[in-house]
Amino acid sequence: MPETYVHKFDTPVFKGEVSVPLGLYIDGKFVDGSDGTTIDVINPSTGKLITKISEGTPKDLDIAIKAAQKAFDTVWGLNATGVQRSRYLNKLGDLMEKYADTLAALEALDNGKSWTWARKTDVDHSIRCIRYYAGWADKIFGQTIETSEAKLTYTRHEPIGVVGQIIPWNFPLQMMAWKIGPALATGCTVVLKPSEFTPMSALFMAKLIDEAGFPPGVFNLVNGYGNTVGQAMAEHMEIEKIAFTGSTLVGRKIMEAAAKSNLKKVTLELGGKSPSIVFDDADLDQAVKWAAFGIYYNHGQCCCAGSRIFVHEKIYDEFMTRFVEHTKSLKVGDPFEPDVFQGPQVSQQQYDRIMGYIESGKKDGAKVVTGGERLGEEGYYIKPTVFTDTKPNMKIVQEEIFGPVCVVIKFKDDDDIIAQANDTIYGLAASVYSQNVTRALSTAHKIRAGTVWVNTANMLYPNIPFGGYKQSGIGRELGEYALANYTAVKAVQVNLHISLS
Repeated sequence: MPETYVHKFDTPVFKGEVSVPLGLYIDGKFVDGSDGTTIDVINPSTGKLITKISEGTPKDLDIAIKAAQKAFDTVWGLNATGVQRSRYLNKLGDLMEKYADTLAALEALDNGKSWTWARKTDVDHSIRCIRYYAGWADKIFGQTIETSEAKLTYTRHEPIGVVGQIIPWNFPLQMMAWKIGPALATGCTVVLKPSEFTPMSALFMAKLIDEAGFPPGVFNLVNGYGNTVGQAMAEHMEIEKIAFTGSTLVGRKIMEAAAKSNLKKVTLELGGKSPSIVFDDADLDQAVKWAAFGIYYNHGQCCCAGSRIFVHEKIYDEFMTRFVEHTKSLKVGDPFEPDVFQGPQVSQQQYDRIMGYIESGKKDGAKVVTGGERLGEEGYYIKPTVFTDTKPNMKIVQEEIFGPVCVVIKFKDDDDIIAQANDTIYGLAASVYSQNVTRALSTAHKIRAGTVWVNTANMLYPNIPFGGYKQSGIGRELGEYALANYTAVKAVQVNLHISLS
């Protein structure tokens, strides 16, 4: 029988006791991993142990997949109406609302993000996402197609079956909602692997899914490492589809494993190196604030972070003065303090990776205008960092850093900036700042990215699709578009009165 983590929070923003099961969730029960091993969960604010969770293995994954297949064949899939699926999802949404503050506290605890921001963005968005797909559950249908009066032809959008889902550590709750919402709405059953760095909110969500009354096996959770459980999931012959959010490097491995096994359907939401383009006619005060939000939100650990900021030469100096001043004003510290914007990076590994990029930038000759060093002696805190005097081939310009580090680059004209913005292997997102709507939209249409924000950044909604061009991924999440990831189209042709001679 797995242990339970019980903790009493007594912080300025949240006070209350939380209880989180620490096992795997398979076939409607929390269970220990088959090998009896555990994974340490570390508090990034202190670098100290929070608790230990049960470690899953490929054997546990097999058990979970069998439970998911049984549920798909008997109580879910085509055996549960859209109305029924919608009720379960709405019940889950109700429970998420009831425990919204607790979910935010768990996000702040093992991820390090500000409780205040987690509560008003991550948690609220996740609830809206689950409710959005609850609304879709009974509206998934095909078409009647005209051929001739002698035939009836129609299509059905049927659930694929058992799907594997691997979620990242930067937005644990949100990414879980993005994944399970459309999957469960369409009638698929789910086996989910949370990040080993940030499993707490997913485990608590499994508890809420159980409380909501979902039939056993419809949703399963297997903790584990990417090179064991994640790899086994990508290779598994009985998983019909896999959804992954994470690095482009790992995305390649998942795609390869899917191709070499059963050619399972794959959707990938991967890395980015998003440009923020500030034209000389922009509202400068707002452009500074949004560009800062675009890079520093969630400690810069955001796949669509605007880490390359291009500023027109006419306003470059004034922009830099205001941007650096605003960057210095952002409060970095304990995620449970009410006015903190940026908490620690998620792990020692990620801290070291970001500091490695900062050192690379310095070594290559880029200028650190502010930041560029750790904050404090405890935890994985890094000061928001601004580089200038960069060259296009520098690592800090080309590679995804995934931290609170940006480069600010001067540009001259509109054609020049399009070329610079598109000079990347990624194409996830971009921001354009201009008061001239023609200029802004013309630029937005020329940028090779899945999302372009005009005079804003990092704004995501459940009904708006999200995904990338180029090496930023395959497929789209959110919106109606995500439903196609979890359905197979079947054409049915009925002979009414065609006779063979």
